[in-house]
Parts: sequence; C-alpha cells; structure tokens
Amino acid sequence: MSLSQHASNLLRLATFQTRLQKKQDQWLAAHGISFKEFTIMYHLHQSPTRNMRRVDVAEVVGLSASGVTRLLNPMQKIGLVEKEESARDARVSLVRLTEAGEALFRDAETSVNERVEAFMDLLTEEQQAALQALSETRL
Repeated sequence: MSLSQHASNLLRLATFQTRLQKKQDQWLAAHGISFKEFTIMYHLHQSPTRNMRRVDVAEVVGLSASGVTRLLNPMQKIGLVEKEESARDARVSLVRLTEAGEALFRDAETSVNERVEAFMDLLTEEQQAALQALSETRL
C-alpha cells in the first residue's frame, strides 16, 4: 500500500520544514543562538508587559513546559533572560529579556530580516501566497 497524495505532500512539507529549521539556525549562528531561542526572544520582546509566564512561552513556541525550561535555563545563565516573580501569584514564574537579551535580539532580528528577504526572493509570488495561506491555517 502506498501513501496517499495528501500524506506524501505532508511528508514533503515536514522535510522542507526540517531543512528550513537548519537554515534558520545557520542564520543565527553568528549571534550564538538558535532559531527557537530567537523565537522565544521575539515573543518576550513583543509582549506588552515585556514578560511572559513560562507556560505561555512554551505554548507560543510549541514546546512542552520541560522543553522550554531546557531552553530558558542556558539563556538565563548567559544573561539573555531573567526570571521574575509574579506580583499576583508567587507560584507563577515569569520570564523577561534582560538588557543584553534585548540588544542581542535587535541584532539577530536584523540578520533574520535580511535572510528571510533573500529566502522569499527564491519563491514565486504564487509560492509566497501559498506559504502565507498555509501559515494562517489553524490546526
């Protein structure tokens, strides 16, 4: 029995996503961070309060609570993020970018923007539109 066309397309998409993740990590290697770490920094930077609960960070980057902790601990050790207590609930652990984290994020953001523009130039307008539509799909 062979895979359906839809299953084959999904596997090709997963392979593409894996290759893209490797490229994204290469884009940020000069900054000493991975794309997942950049993604965490992006969400912390974009947060109206400039901090987030660890569980919310895990949710937006698609990791488990333990997975996000494994990423945040080294980031905390090198001074990119800091832990703070919630004023409302002592059981809640908040994460915030440090000044050094903000500076690194801004530098890395410039690199990512340049690389993404070069990547998008490789795609046709139809492919760009399909990528946009796919990114807006709710699962």
